Amino acid sequence: MKTVLTASLIALGVLFSGAALANPDLAKAKCGKCHEMDKKKKGPPYKETAAKYKGKADAEATILKFITDPKGDHPEMEGVKPEEAKTVVQWILKQ
Repeated sequence: MKTVLTASLIALGVLFSGAALANPDLAKAKCGKCHEMDKKKKGPPYKETAAKYKGKADAEATILKFITDPKGDHPEMEGVKPEEAKTVVQWILKQ
């Protein structure tokens, strides 16, 4: 029984780490027109955003709401699944 539980936990870890690894690709595809890692384009760099929200408990929710607001200025996020948007935000906050 412990073996099955351990294998299940490892599988979940691999699944979630795979989603986390995909974030730079999704961020580049959806956000790259306006954002870069270190340079300002139309929007702030990822590192600047991460620094701005560092240590704030509501950082993830705040950014997620901002980028998924249908009335906002992120139309490229239309059609992105909520869990994908959340993983992109988590990736940005780790920069």
